[in-house]
Amino acid sequence: MMLITVWVFIGIEGASIYSRRAARRADVGRATVIGFLGVLALLMLVNLLSMGVLGQQQLAHLHNPSMAFVLEAIVGPWGARLIIVGMVVSVLGALLAWVLLCAEVLHAAAGDGTMPAFLARQNANDVPANALWLTNGLIQLFLVITLFSASTYTSLVLLGASMALVPYLFSAAYGVLVAWRGEGYADRSAPRRRDLVIAVLATVYALWLVYAGGVTQVLLSALLYAPGMLMFALAKQQRGQPVFTPVERVIAVCVLAVALAAVWGLWHGHLTLG
Repeated sequence: MMLITVWVFIGIEGASIYSRRAARRADVGRATVIGFLGVLALLMLVNLLSMGVLGQQQLAHLHNPSMAFVLEAIVGPWGARLIIVGMVVSVLGALLAWVLLCAEVLHAAAGDGTMPAFLARQNANDVPANALWLTNGLIQLFLVITLFSASTYTSLVLLGASMALVPYLFSAAYGVLVAWRGEGYADRSAPRRRDLVIAVLATVYALWLVYAGGVTQVLLSALLYAPGMLMFALAKQQRGQPVFTPVERVIAVCVLAVALAAVWGLWHGHLTLG
């Protein structure tokens, strides 16, 4: 349940990913807050409405899209058609948003040297074409895998949510480090103390999310993080820098160890993708 909840809220940080294109920095924070509150309101309304219309047993046996049947029970057949049309529009919008968002993440990382330089290249229309080909090629690959394996789309959702938890954790921990050192702050002011408290709470919460997601998902996530280190190493080599700093070397060893543990678990049947 926790991973599903995390998956629902993944993407509200999209405004910060596109922040370099924003006319005003204040719009980035405003868009993030509005996005979070909007998703939270919709999530609560959908759940409360469903439980107020049908019983638990009826809800458990509804086919997708389940909300269509809930609204049909309230207003009749046209309610189901309305939800289905809305779902088609939502899926198309989400597809477009995530196609661009995934490419923008790699493009931004390549721009600061974290990813190889070829991912930072743009075509004549200022679109990161290489990043688009790579990210969406991988997306199609994973979707095809679900057709020919025991894994389901839900399994990929859980894996995707679990993989997002680690960046959230490191981002929150970095916030603690910045506020503790006072980087970017004029003095030991109240905003710095406030930011430190918020970052500490965010770090503790992110740790709990990783724990709540389960060890299985962390192990499977490492299988995808490990190959990603090759891209990071290539970027460092292109910049003429050491592949890993001492701290990065420790993190890399930990990721490889967890990935090997996942391989061992899959080989012996103690771990499954489904």
